[in-house]
Amino acid sequence: MELHQCRYVLAVAETGGFTRAAERCFVAQSALSHQIAKLERELGVTLFARSSRRVELTQAGAAFLPWARECLAAAERAVSEAADAAGEVRGRLTVGVIPTVAAVDIPELLQRFRDRYPAVRVALTMGASQEMTERVAGGRLDAAFLGLPEVDEPVGVGARELARDDLVAVLSPGHRLGTADHLSLAQIADEVFVDFPAGSPGRSQSDLAFAAAGLARDVAFEVSTADLFTGLIRQGLAVGLLPASFIGPRGEGLLTVPVDDGPRRVEYLVWSDFNPSPALRAFLGEVDRLSPVS
Repeated sequence: MELHQCRYVLAVAETGGFTRAAERCFVAQSALSHQIAKLERELGVTLFARSSRRVELTQAGAAFLPWARECLAAAERAVSEAADAAGEVRGRLTVGVIPTVAAVDIPELLQRFRDRYPAVRVALTMGASQEMTERVAGGRLDAAFLGLPEVDEPVGVGARELARDDLVAVLSPGHRLGTADHLSLAQIADEVFVDFPAGSPGRSQSDLAFAAAGLARDVAFEVSTADLFTGLIRQGLAVGLLPASFIGPRGEGLLTVPVDDGPRRVEYLVWSDFNPSPALRAFLGEVDRLSPVS
């Protein structure tokens, strides 16, 4: 078994087809198919069920996949450790980011990191805090920027608190409550809301606050991106609660009002503290050098 065969198997599994996998790997489809067939003969199992329309992992393929990922990760780690011993940081860094990160200017951070460590390849992914914490703890992400309700803390990972922030009411232009100096949850509870998916930490911040106040609300729209969140508010379809530091520079065309008994959130950077790679250690050092967004 060779590393490029593992890469080809992963590419087919992730893209759902041999043609797209060959394009991703920059090889001819015939060469990719030949190498996977050769691997199947060596293993004595069929990794993919194939038809003219579909390609799916077999049971054997599904069992092989995590080990293929582990082999590739180990190979990348070997290269990065050898480079680190020679005084060069290189390898691959995977970083998760919540849609509303505000404590750190991510593009600025990455620019500084890139200037210092140009040989490191960075993969960014966006997701919910709970999911990304689990991926970091399981070694599937190196680090992640999270936002959690004030009563929660990251578990099973290294963590650094970055900032605490109040959530403010975000309203469309001309909204009847837009002229208020401040509001309470009771004053906005009867509005139609947009929020993040139920069960996510981004949603829990507001759900916990309304529950503590003994109030119910109508979340008519659930979204996964901040742009769609604010877009629905601009259209006058809903109101929402977002961190003040996040909405501040992005609030053009929107009204924001403080909420006296509103929720608070805490932003964290979390990382896998089990044998961190040279690239991760360098990234954590760069975060230490970067002042949080005020």
